[in-house]
Amino acid sequence: MGLSVDRRQRDVGLRSILAGRHGPVGVAPIDHISMPVGPGEERRVVSRGLRLLTWGGEPVAVLQSAADPEWDREQATLEVVGASAETVDAFLAEVRRRMTADSVLRGQVMTFRPHGFESMLGGVAFVERPSVAREDVVLPDGAFERLEQHVLALGAHREALLAAGQHLKRGVLLYGPPGTGKTHTVRHLVGAADGTTVLMLSGNSLGAVRDAASIARVLEPAIVVLEDCDLIAEDRDMMGSPDSLLFELLEALDGLDGDADVAFLLTTNRPDLLEQALAQRPGRIDLAVEVPRPDAAARRRLFALYARGLDLSDEAVGAAADRAEGVTASFAKELVRRTVLAAAVEGVPAVDRHLEAALDELLGDRESFTRSLLASGPSMHEGGPRGSRGRSHHGVGEEWIDEDGNGHVVLGGD
Repeated sequence: MGLSVDRRQRDVGLRSILAGRHGPVGVAPIDHISMPVGPGEERRVVSRGLRLLTWGGEPVAVLQSAADPEWDREQATLEVVGASAETVDAFLAEVRRRMTADSVLRGQVMTFRPHGFESMLGGVAFVERPSVAREDVVLPDGAFERLEQHVLALGAHREALLAAGQHLKRGVLLYGPPGTGKTHTVRHLVGAADGTTVLMLSGNSLGAVRDAASIARVLEPAIVVLEDCDLIAEDRDMMGSPDSLLFELLEALDGLDGDADVAFLLTTNRPDLLEQALAQRPGRIDLAVEVPRPDAAARRRLFALYARGLDLSDEAVGAAADRAEGVTASFAKELVRRTVLAAAVEGVPAVDRHLEAALDELLGDRESFTRSLLASGPSMHEGGPRGSRGRSHHGVGEEWIDEDGNGHVVLGGD
């Protein structure tokens, strides 16, 4: 049933109603609200209502209230009054169990909004699970297999690992220059993890890492994606506070129990900015995989991938890839877009000459800054003082860690 109370009074809960602080309380229509339950899906639910029922043979009253920031109610609440504390405890335990088992968040892909309540789910927004085919992911030999085994396949061997005393929680770092396909790789892994709860954080939402880790623990198996984590993972001394985002990130990586089937998947363009504790300590990052600028063979695959469906000859696409030494996947994508645009302006299908002209344009002097923005030219992080590094190698599985003269950590492959 709904309750008829003065909406101008902010504290209208079961305790205050029973104490008579709001005067007479009448029966009214139940308040409803539409809530998101998936990407593009909503469900009509009770936003304010009183339920009178029996639990374990005893009467129980339950007041359900949705979050309402306008009235200083920042979280949804469930107030319960029963004949005994034991009855109330048992009822709430069953509610928590069902909330975990039947949560609308389970198995979904979600992002966090920096300022919550737009979706009325504490800032959580549902997104469609991406679909990126395996053949559309171009990585160095062996890299994809290691990622797949560590991120996707490990959970399938849960019981065997736990029986042997091994942990399930893992941290994976993808590092390399901008535009090389780290996000594209993440999208494939997320898409392939069907049924797995995924929480994606980037930019301002990286500050929600603690909440994301808590949700992931409850709704495991889960993946927590932290894109461009170098934005927060600077040296703690520089951050100047134990409340820094870096501190929260490290706490999230360390805080979950080893039996939690949760993968933290981090990406960074600047591994040199990562604190050593994040990059090296077992239990935080278990696997680091480089996504470098593509070599000649990888460029040919990338160019052919983006040119798929166009009437371009294999010879022309291969020649373009050979000419564009040192470019990234972002460059290849933009090259094909310009090829199609040039043909569209002429009102004809794209052919080899459009590809050659677009490549000439992008490789020309006038487009040097564009190439830099596509991470296909000299960047502000290349050369200079960081270009000269004293090497001190420390074996970490298949990777090595290289400390430069400033004490920063640089990851690389053998």
